[in-house]
Amino acid sequence: MRTLTWAMNVSLDGYTAAPGDDLGWSVPSDELFAWWSERVAATGAALYGRRLWQTMNAHWPTADQQPGATPAHVAYAHRWRAMPKVVFSSTLGAVDGNARLVTGDAVAEITRLKAEDGGPLDVGGATLAAAAQRAGLVDEYVVVTHPVLVGGGTPFFASLDRWVVLDLVETRTFDGGIVMTRYRTRR
Repeated sequence: MRTLTWAMNVSLDGYTAAPGDDLGWSVPSDELFAWWSERVAATGAALYGRRLWQTMNAHWPTADQQPGATPAHVAYAHRWRAMPKVVFSSTLGAVDGNARLVTGDAVAEITRLKAEDGGPLDVGGATLAAAAQRAGLVDEYVVVTHPVLVGGGTPFFASLDRWVVLDLVETRTFDGGIVMTRYRTRR
């Protein structure tokens, strides 16, 4: 069975995006960017909700061809394009690149993907991750906490019907006081 991880940059007050979908507070240092790039390289497939897909797909397919692209950005762009992606949306008509579109039951499809052979799965996008979380499908949470309070926006954790007990399995501190904590769901 594949592992499903929900990993995101999060403000100290618990938001993945500030009001207006502002992500300016979460620009990673070189060290953190390299860590995210290694995660992408190790991911068997990324599961995206529509908004996160549109944000990522607006930049990374050609990021390595932009003026001033750093070697780190070139490497990330190559890894991101190579990584299989599944996009969940009821409003998109098609996706491109190394992605396929799922318009039906997200929980059923994530359950099916987890049962397949293959590398680990990452889920991204607040609505999609919340559905996986409520269905008990998330095996690990990777919370990359930035030392900023944004006061509102898109919360990392959705409201739940029951408690989810977690075990801390890893911590790491990055430049600028950013702290990564990785938790495994206790089954």
